[in-house]
Amino acid sequence: MPEAANNGTPQQDGGTGPVGNHVHTLTIAEVVAETAEAHSLVFDLPAESQGRFDYQPGQFLTLRIPSDRTGSVARSYSLSSSPLLDEKPTVTVKRTIDGYASNWICDNLEAGMEVSVLAPSGMFVPKDLDRDLLLLAAGSGITPVISILKSALHAGTGKVTLIYANRDPEAVIFRETLRELAAAHPERLTIVHWLESLQGLPTRAGLAALAAPFTEAEAFICGPGPFMDAAEQALREDLGMSHGQVHIEVFQSIEGDPFEEIVIAEPAEDDEPGVELTVNLDGETHEYSWPRETKLLDFLLSKGLDAPFSCRQGACSACACMVLDGDVEMLHNEILEPEDIADGIRLGCQSIAVSDSVTVSYDE
Repeated sequence: MPEAANNGTPQQDGGTGPVGNHVHTLTIAEVVAETAEAHSLVFDLPAESQGRFDYQPGQFLTLRIPSDRTGSVARSYSLSSSPLLDEKPTVTVKRTIDGYASNWICDNLEAGMEVSVLAPSGMFVPKDLDRDLLLLAAGSGITPVISILKSALHAGTGKVTLIYANRDPEAVIFRETLRELAAAHPERLTIVHWLESLQGLPTRAGLAALAAPFTEAEAFICGPGPFMDAAEQALREDLGMSHGQVHIEVFQSIEGDPFEEIVIAEPAEDDEPGVELTVNLDGETHEYSWPRETKLLDFLLSKGLDAPFSCRQGACSACACMVLDGDVEMLHNEILEPEDIADGIRLGCQSIAVSDSVTVSYDE
């Protein structure tokens, strides 16, 4: 997951400035050293967050990391726990060169410390755990992938194939867990390790050869940019897998402060009437008068809804929703492809209303 360069020596108070009511405070129950470079943060979930912190396999959390230069920075890390196995929410963080947040986390966070986080977000989620799954990961890209893998083996019926690239055996995150899962599910789980120390860097041709028997599966790709590019080209261009079959997890550095309090200006007397808005979120339906020119995500957060998001900049897709009726305009979009837009997907953080009534769903 990409990080910004060093933003200054960390503070110990968890950052400065007020946060909105959309922010959760979690206590670290345990820090697990997965490898010499990767640590897992296991969180206790307080009673007040129960029910507001449900997540899906493959999603991520955005953490608030203190900085003496900016007060805090926001960084997103995937959940490696499975929501279906009654595991405590866990994110796994691998140090990166010049990665301010990852190095600060691995050097400073301990059991008992509190961390401000946003609600789980992300679209890197299988819709059907009964389908055959093809999972391609490199390095810390295993983090969301192992959440999907564990969930599918526990609650699904399909076969799961993992192609996992690392520098050498010592760099393999979750090595023992993967070994135990393979032994427990020999008929359903196949794991192929690609070690740079033996095979060199993963290549498009090599990944295509390994993935060729599994072109009917739903594929998920996560890892460094060059690896994801090679894997995507191998699956889509060389093996002819469709756009809908191949899912890619892309993280962007977050420049703003997604933790800050959301303030919506009161409408003026001469403003146009609000839009009739219907929102389906977490199995519930909400109806509002939505002020025109106010971004959808900001409005929902101001109403106390746990609408998913991360960057609030139109670059990460965490806030994506489906427009079921009416029309909205996106002010900025760096992540959705034309096929996504044609399917009705929009970024809530960048959407303002065009029609007089709009129905959107976060549950599709």
